[in-house]
Amino acid sequence: MTALTSATLALALLSPQAPAQPVKAWIVSGANNHDWKWTTPEIQRTLEETGRFHVEVTNDPARDLPSAAERHAAGALDLLVLDYNGPRWGDAAEAAFLKAVRAGCGVTVIHAANNAFNGWDEYEVLVGLLWRRGTGHGRYHAFDVHVVDHNHPITRGVADLRLHPDELYHRLVHKQGAEYRVLMSAHSAPETGGTGRHEPMATVSTYGKGRVFHTPLGHVWRNNIPSHATWQDPQLRSLVARGCEWAATGAVTLSPTPLNRLSAAEQADGFTLLFDGRTIEHWTAFKADTLPEQGWVVRDAAIVHEARGGGGDLVSRELYGAFDFRFSFRLAANANSGVMWHVTDAGGATYYSGPEFQLLDATSRKPSAKHAVGALYDLVPTKGARARAAGRWNEARIVVRDGRLQHYLNGDKVVDCPCSGPEWEQMIANSKFRNWPFGAASAGRLALQDHGDEVAFRNLRIRRLDQQK
Repeated sequence: MTALTSATLALALLSPQAPAQPVKAWIVSGANNHDWKWTTPEIQRTLEETGRFHVEVTNDPARDLPSAAERHAAGALDLLVLDYNGPRWGDAAEAAFLKAVRAGCGVTVIHAANNAFNGWDEYEVLVGLLWRRGTGHGRYHAFDVHVVDHNHPITRGVADLRLHPDELYHRLVHKQGAEYRVLMSAHSAPETGGTGRHEPMATVSTYGKGRVFHTPLGHVWRNNIPSHATWQDPQLRSLVARGCEWAATGAVTLSPTPLNRLSAAEQADGFTLLFDGRTIEHWTAFKADTLPEQGWVVRDAAIVHEARGGGGDLVSRELYGAFDFRFSFRLAANANSGVMWHVTDAGGATYYSGPEFQLLDATSRKPSAKHAVGALYDLVPTKGARARAAGRWNEARIVVRDGRLQHYLNGDKVVDCPCSGPEWEQMIANSKFRNWPFGAASAGRLALQDHGDEVAFRNLRIRRLDQQK
């Protein structure tokens, strides 16, 4: 098995909704008329960033796939992801592939993998819709992909993909005897070289006991950096991850909202996104106009402070008065961090002025309630906080409005207290913050704390409440 490259995820990194065991996925690659050397690692990241998958890659399927049926039978393989369009694999690999799928191993077919293996009847039946004589596409462009079946687990609760940049395959050929169900389609517009028809963009089917998810989306040409936008779209990444989870398990636990993207309801409510999954453009170092030189990186579609990475705190470029700030966070074991608000330039650090939503993993410690995760640090204890274990994603929310502060953790309100007025001032006077410019500003920046430990943030979105009643 030396041909395999592994990206093993610890069980602790599973998403909060996920069952205890990760989906064991194997990406089949190594040949394609598209840029598989770029897309395969990107597909791997797409799955891994959800925390739901343990992913391996083979770039030599003729050598490695003969073990597929055995691996599936041993519980070491749940899903085969095909990013392959090249020579046949040979009798042993093909027989093992079909045996594994018939026994219940899931399959995901991505873009040009539906071009593969003209004349291999079993494969063509498994895929259902294929690039064959008469198939084509218009020019690469952004188009909407519409959900046409809202009742399938993959698309339940999922919004249409808006302005997704890709190739739009048209006139895919239906293999005789294949049955499939169309989940999503897109209008192939004549003005972009299309057919004027609605073309299938996501289908599902079964082959023996195996479930098959197929999408002709996912195009990237070799040496064409602009086409990387296809996989940089969080909408496609979410669709593929959900399709892979269903193919492997028959159910979908992943959120229908793509990572680092506003839901339709959040857009309507006036939220803005403070992180797009790729760049940290909305944040700077404290008292600076640039990012810290070290410590903070983008990894797994998250802003991550690396353990002992240094760099200092990140602060938002914008100032906020009354607001509703929502974010996801993940702590390493025993990690300490926090999120501050109404941070000003007064004092030598963000915590001199900014009250803190405490982030703390209690794996091997027993913090006081005022220092527990979700507390207003050192001022107000949590009530009913249900934190998830180290390595798992938590959902948090800070609301500041009309002189009151509310903290939410994983859907529960855990702090509700004044944040201005006499009672607030008395709380500060009785605290270690009494000689600092702490909690005095009516507006300020948000801050993500560097406390020396590993902490990750994503799905950072905020709504101003100053003008809303």
